[in-house]
Order: sequence, then structure tokens, then C-alpha cells
Amino acid sequence: MIVDIKVKRGDMISRSIIILALAIVLAGCNFKDVPDPSLSSRDAEFMAKVPNVEMDLGYDRYEITDPTGETPGTIIVDTKANFLYFVLPNKRAIRYGVATGSEAFGWTGAAVVKRKAEWPRWMPPSDMVERWPHLRPTAAAGGLGGGPDNPLGARALYLYQGNRDTLYRIHGTNEPDKIGRNVSSGCIRMRNIDVVDLYNRTPMGAKVIVR
Repeated sequence: MIVDIKVKRGDMISRSIIILALAIVLAGCNFKDVPDPSLSSRDAEFMAKVPNVEMDLGYDRYEITDPTGETPGTIIVDTKANFLYFVLPNKRAIRYGVATGSEAFGWTGAAVVKRKAEWPRWMPPSDMVERWPHLRPTAAAGGLGGGPDNPLGARALYLYQGNRDTLYRIHGTNEPDKIGRNVSSGCIRMRNIDVVDLYNRTPMGAKVIVR
């Protein structure tokens, strides 16, 4: 059972009541909190410079009963609900809130992870430069180095079909307020702390299904 709870912390309802209600619902659905991953000194320094926003509680990171039926190690992205699942053994999965492609730029399909990078360099794709000419200087300079201002955030998983780079990534973000929305140019955005957790769990060659 998957419950999509979208109660904002800033609502007029008492925070304690929200947390109690959430705990009751999550307990009934067999949800478990997932501890934050360990961070390097660079991770901590850069992530402290990214805006700290309050997200909907339903998009936090949880271990849940696996709703996908896929084999352990598989990543499933639900672009309609804006959730990503990393499948664990014993019919469990970790669910993360994500931002996905807007209607005009959404992508679905199957791929594999053939490259992983920490605080990756971002090179805006040519079609993005055509849409947004202000990115031409960034492209001409060879892209933007990794750091808190980089839109790829703390980690990136590069998705391939055979030997072809799809140009789509699962990556962090410097705009965590967009999690839970369809706003990207097709890539899958995660909170930086979440993409570090996923990066640590994902082996090279992992199967990714975006649907």
C-alpha cells in the first residue's frame, strides 16, 4: 500500500498533530525511516550552501513494502507520482521523492547505469542551449564545475541504452523546492542527501525503468 501524503509543515494544523497522524498512517503501511548516509567534508560544505527548504512530508525518504515486483537492485521511477524506488531484497524498497520531466520533455523507457559521478560537471545539452540562449557562455566554457550552484547537485547516475548515452540522468539538485513536481527537461532530480544515499546503493550496470 502506497500513501501519498502531501501535508506541508507550514499548514495551520499543529505540527505535532501532523507528525502523529503521519506516524499512524506510515506504521499501517509498514514504512520505516532510512538514516542519512555518511557525508564527506566536501559534501557537508557544499550541501550547506544549497537552499534548505521544507518539503511535503510524503516526499521524505522511507523504506516500504516493495510495490514494483522488480528484482533487487533495480531502480523504478514513477513519473506520475514523482517517486523513485530502489528495490531491496525480501520484498522491500526505498522510496524517494523526485522531480521529473515536464509534459513537453518527459522521458520514459529502460536503461542501465554506466557511469556515476560525485559533484559532476554540468554541460547544458545543445537543445537546452537553443531554448535558453543565456546558457551559451556556460556551454562555450566547457560546462559548469561541480558545486552547490551546479544543477546536477551532489551526485549523478548516467543512463545508457546499450552503448548510447541517453543524455538523461538521475541527479541531485540546487532547487530542492521543486521535488514532487514535473519541472525538469527529462532528468530525474533528487534532494542531495537522497541522491547520495541512492548513489551509495546503486552498482554499475543497475537497471533503471522510467515509466
